[in-house]
Amino acid sequence: MSDDEYIYDEASGEWVPASGGAAAAGDAGDVVEVRDAVGNVLADGDQVTLIKDLTVKGAGQTLKRGTLIKSIRLTGDAQEIDCKYDGIKGLVLRAEFVRKR
Repeated sequence: MSDDEYIYDEASGEWVPASGGAAAAGDAGDVVEVRDAVGNVLADGDQVTLIKDLTVKGAGQTLKRGTLIKSIRLTGDAQEIDCKYDGIKGLVLRAEFVRKR
């Protein structure tokens, strides 16, 4: 086998052979379901509303309850949501502080 027939498995941190069946089976079980504070399932591109005032570390700013966050992205962690907000770059919110709109 040549080097391009291996893929990097982030879960185990090892290079594994790129055999079609084993790679596909491992990826299908890695889907993380992210739920908001109420229990709704979140997906990429959803809009969420904050349910609590949050102080943003490093930005010197507080996001107030009821603030609308548009176009979220899931990070692969069941509790973290990556999003954009005016004036704050790299904003990551906890799923327990948002509600799907």
